[in-house]
Amino acid sequence: MLLVDLQIASRNLLRHTRRNLFLGGALAATTALLVLLNGLSEGMKAALMESATTLMTGHVNVGGFYKVTSSTAAPLVTDYEKVLAETRKHVPELDYFTVRVRGYAKAVSEKASFDLVLGGVDVGREPKLHRVLQIVAGRLDDLAQPGTLLLFEDQARRLEVRVGDVITLSAPTTRGQTNTTDVRVVAVARSVGLMSGFSAFLPAVTLRKLYNLRDGHTGVIQLYLVDHRRAPEVASRLRVELARAGWRVLESDPQAYFLKLFQKIPSEDWTGQKLDVTTWEDEMSFLSWIFSAVRVLSAILVFVLMIIVVVGIVNTLAIAIRERTREIGTLRAIGMQRRKVRWLLLLEAGLLGIISTAAGAAAAMLLAALVNRARIGIPESAQMFLMQQHLFLSTPAATSFLYAAILAAVTTLASLLPATWAARLQPVTAMHHIG
Repeated sequence: MLLVDLQIASRNLLRHTRRNLFLGGALAATTALLVLLNGLSEGMKAALMESATTLMTGHVNVGGFYKVTSSTAAPLVTDYEKVLAETRKHVPELDYFTVRVRGYAKAVSEKASFDLVLGGVDVGREPKLHRVLQIVAGRLDDLAQPGTLLLFEDQARRLEVRVGDVITLSAPTTRGQTNTTDVRVVAVARSVGLMSGFSAFLPAVTLRKLYNLRDGHTGVIQLYLVDHRRAPEVASRLRVELARAGWRVLESDPQAYFLKLFQKIPSEDWTGQKLDVTTWEDEMSFLSWIFSAVRVLSAILVFVLMIIVVVGIVNTLAIAIRERTREIGTLRAIGMQRRKVRWLLLLEAGLLGIISTAAGAAAAMLLAALVNRARIGIPESAQMFLMQQHLFLSTPAATSFLYAAILAAVTTLASLLPATWAARLQPVTAMHHIG
């Protein structure tokens, strides 16, 4: 019976090609717009996570602060190997980890200067750097040599330096002194998003020397999980387990470490070591306003589009029913029940919705793939908002066709009112109707 109903509904759709093409095209365009809008939002988040977990943070971070006096603090984890050993016991989800020294300094070349956030790394133990960074000049492995530095393209351009040039780093120590060291640029990498504008890498031993740190001290242990979505659960577990093992652990606070370092920690009345366990989203919280703005704009646009879709469907189907009044009257006169009439009209709307929204989702996915392949550059003025240097749209099939299914369902529900009107037509009145 259902197959027969589908055949009838399909034939009715084909009989009114022009009207259905117009309505179907509108539904397809709406679906494509929603998929692309979601793709932009998800692309921003993917780009942020890629650059963040390459440059500044793991999925979960075991960092900390050390205070010589209650008013001064440094981003340090003392005796980090003991902390690391305890951490690994409680994170079976771990894929791999890195250990980095944290710092910041003014980079000074012969022609320019600006501030850099520094990551002190052991390049031989940084698989993500090798996997993600695209070196455009020099060699990444040369970063294993003390007194070297890796910059990104934009930074090298601003400082007007090339591989082989020497620049000076100037940084304040925890004791209020200012130390300087000369480093040689050994590699320039292609920029990987917003944060590559102010992050740079040098050997951990060089950054320890700049800050007068011992070998057993570091800035943060970055944990990379098999599934990054488990990060909040792992972070919560580690806070409990590290405190149970005897370390003082800060309460959960979704802020980036440098905001805590300069705003919160110096005002607290304690000295010594405290560990701080955060997720990648905590460390990127200072950019959360961008996602909030995109979500609000997306919600407003979706709401407006849904209203337009519903009004358009109701009006279009009302006109269609008026044109088919005699047809509906004939069906009622030969014995078709009101429920059956309503069902056939809903089935027509459902078929039209499924076909149109699926086509719109497929077209959006194709367009997104072409945009991603073209690597369209984003103007610098928009990079802060979009958090990308090249436009990237993330449109996974499951999410895209979920949008299509939702819009198809809305289309079917919106047709319920005109279908009910049609079902209530009296056969005699309908058959004598002049269209």
